[in-house]
Amino acid sequence: MNTLSLTQVQAQQSSATLIHVLPEEHFACAHLPGATNACVYETVFVSKVAELVPDKNTPIIVYGAGGDSLDASTAAEKLEKAGYAKVSAFMGGIAEWKQNHLPLEGTLAEPAAASPDGRYEIDTETSLVRWTGRNLFNHHHGTLKLSGGQIEIQNGVLQSATFTLDMNSIACEDLADTAFNAMLIRHLRDDDFFAVDRFPTAEFVCTHADPLPSCTPGTPNYTLHGDITLRGVTRPLSFPAVIAAADASHLTGQAQFELDRTQFGSHYGSGRLFAFLGKHVVNDHIHLHIKLHARRP
Repeated sequence: MNTLSLTQVQAQQSSATLIHVLPEEHFACAHLPGATNACVYETVFVSKVAELVPDKNTPIIVYGAGGDSLDASTAAEKLEKAGYAKVSAFMGGIAEWKQNHLPLEGTLAEPAAASPDGRYEIDTETSLVRWTGRNLFNHHHGTLKLSGGQIEIQNGVLQSATFTLDMNSIACEDLADTAFNAMLIRHLRDDDFFAVDRFPTAEFVCTHADPLPSCTPGTPNYTLHGDITLRGVTRPLSFPAVIAAADASHLTGQAQFELDRTQFGSHYGSGRLFAFLGKHVVNDHIHLHIKLHARRP
């Protein structure tokens, strides 16, 4: 991959096609004079460049944010693989251009970020829990719906969160045979597992949340601490989670954790509690993947 310095970009920018490879909202805010836009984060990046630059022998300079961001190098690699013969990457990107007080085009004003502060109600239609249960020889997986909950943000920091699981909604996704599927669901609903007739909901209540300052987008930014109640038994629970604003009116959250079902009275098939189970053993731990969507009321 050929890379260019700031001075080289200035010398060549009039004879090459400059491509700003960040999303269009960043391009609209500020871009190098004469640059065009094709976002490298989109799957149609190469197709978009093909529309902008149909001749693969045209000199192209790609640039992005600069610093440690891989946007420009990734764009150059994609274009080279697509057959473009004269691709160069300006690794300093728009950050180095700004540092040298060089002219820019665009609105030149970053859009103000919407404040996430406020209370959000869990959207039960789009939120979902995925579960996985295992034994020594197999595993089953499925879904649970949420019946309610809320998230509160103050001064940009998560203050509280609750969510309630509808245990009657438990479903299995991997058993295609309807009879076996129905049998498993009955088994999960009875006293061996979740005693749904007596305990139709489970609930998590976050008592406090610790921000994780070293996080990056897409990695957990909080550790949630609180209590989970299942089968009428309440136990402490802590787990990492991603909580982020989707837009001015919506939050989204994701988390994954393991629960030891035996701590809540679900003893069926536990090798810790029964002897000589053989093929009837069922793992004590259940894996849960929580996907939350919440909106301002």
